[in-house]
Amino acid sequence: MRLTSSHRPARRVLRSRRAAVSLIAACLALTASAPATAATHPGPADADARLQRLLDELVRTPGGPPGAIAVLKEGRHTRVVRAGVADLETGRRPQPQDHMRIASTAKAFSGAVALSLVQLGDLRLDDTIGRWLPQLPDAWNAVTLRQLLQHTSGLPDYTESPEFLSIIQADPRHHFDSRRLLDFVADRPLRFPPGSRYQYSNSDNIAVALMAEAATGARYERLLAELVYRPLDLRRTSLPQGYRMPEPYLHGYDVAPPAPPEDISEALSMSGVWASGGIVSTPADLTRFIRGYAGGSLYGPRVVREQRRWIPGASEPAGPGRNSAGLALFRYETRCGVVLGHTGNTPGYTQLIAATPDGRRSLTFSVTRQINRTQAPELLERLRAVQEDFVCALLRKRG
Repeated sequence: MRLTSSHRPARRVLRSRRAAVSLIAACLALTASAPATAATHPGPADADARLQRLLDELVRTPGGPPGAIAVLKEGRHTRVVRAGVADLETGRRPQPQDHMRIASTAKAFSGAVALSLVQLGDLRLDDTIGRWLPQLPDAWNAVTLRQLLQHTSGLPDYTESPEFLSIIQADPRHHFDSRRLLDFVADRPLRFPPGSRYQYSNSDNIAVALMAEAATGARYERLLAELVYRPLDLRRTSLPQGYRMPEPYLHGYDVAPPAPPEDISEALSMSGVWASGGIVSTPADLTRFIRGYAGGSLYGPRVVREQRRWIPGASEPAGPGRNSAGLALFRYETRCGVVLGHTGNTPGYTQLIAATPDGRRSLTFSVTRQINRTQAPELLERLRAVQEDFVCALLRKRG
């Protein structure tokens, strides 16, 4: 989920109103160089040293994140590249088992739940809001599960509601009824006819989770545990309602030079983002998740084919290379090849998870400040270029 400056808690949170979420440009300019030829590929040690230098430089950039960690996994071989610190107060280094807020990469988890239920026959991609959620506005009745998962639903974004924003500003740790978040926009018309265009909306994945609950009679948190956590062996992943972080964790910061970074790790209640961005996980767990999810191990080839019907559309923030949107999954076409995944940003954290379509190679890339095109467009451009370099390192054969 993208929560921008007006969502931020503490003293700098309330400085300004956030800009409305809008369609991201298909591709931002990248500064990375052309790919090396086979004859000039660096050896493993040189390649690892270059990745370390890139991450160190990102952290040292004015306004850059205090900490960063990337996990590259190729088969059984794992590389961990770290820069900066997990906690400015103690100086502790980031670790793969550190907890962190995964922001909108949580939307991939709601996609995993929904598509698993499609595989099981509990849901169909053409099922409508009107069928499963008749309590929602009649104007939304024709919106399908497929459109929700691909952000072509037209649902108004509840995180833009003035009432929602005023509650966050008054009390960042306010406890919302997560299953009533769409009430904030229940009086709004659809932004456009369902299926007619792409526009990212945090409301989409709230509706996905509610449809999953209605179809099964089980709470979304239980569905996550049974359909995602257990099959992929995710032991340090959860969907909390409060603001506390489990130890140990990567501390997330509000970075606004010349003021010192402010720790905002526990500033917001996750009840206000829920299925759209509330999950807490670790780099190690996210690595296991994206390998299974992008690789299609949670459901059969028919569902995988439907998930990978790509349309123009970027994740939020945009991922490396050229972006296109599937069902709760994005295609990132880089100069070195294609990976599938999701991004996310929330106060204190920015995330990228990606894997090859077979799930055999993966990248989890996490930094401890929010970076998006509204708050830090130049830094986002640099982040995407670094992420593309990491994807290239992932896709090239070692040795």
